[in-house]
Amino acid sequence: MLYLITGGSGSGKSEYAEKLAVSMHQKEEEAGGLYYIATMYPYDAECRERICRHRAMRKGKGFWTQECFVHMEQFHAGKKDVVLLECMSNLLANEMYQEDGSVKERGKAADLQLETAVLKPLLVLEQQAGCLVVVTNEVFSDGMCYDAETEEYVRLLGKANTFLAHHADAVIEVVCSIPLLHFHKGKNGGLPC
Repeated sequence: MLYLITGGSGSGKSEYAEKLAVSMHQKEEEAGGLYYIATMYPYDAECRERICRHRAMRKGKGFWTQECFVHMEQFHAGKKDVVLLECMSNLLANEMYQEDGSVKERGKAADLQLETAVLKPLLVLEQQAGCLVVVTNEVFSDGMCYDAETEEYVRLLGKANTFLAHHADAVIEVVCSIPLLHFHKGKNGGLPC
């Protein structure tokens, strides 16, 4: 199962995604591991503060944290594992701007690199694991004009989000800590947690 969780900054999407992952893990009769793939690279004091806040949020919930800033293909999961990826927007930025990242071109060449380095490995991970929860950001409705480099990042994040939404069992937008179900392949039609 693949769940895509989106929302703006401070929307409550991370808290919702953690609750969802824990809930899905608890539903398994013979549960595997509960993994948290952390993608935020500690560039500065603000990033380190956010990392500390997220660690405190998930403390005591049973997550095994694995930092993975680039190269998602290196992470493997078992069939009973539940994996939470926090978050797609950081992973893409790392792949674009870190020295060892894999999305270095722009335009159509970047689309191919995104697919190869990020999207296909996530689909493989989803097939390996019992459940994959991916958190991403809603950065498309702020009405801002950006420089060409930032516009390319936003374009690629939009492609990634669209791709993941197309493959997801559910797409959930969190607004003011309220989860809104946009799409669900399942039969029950309700929110997963």
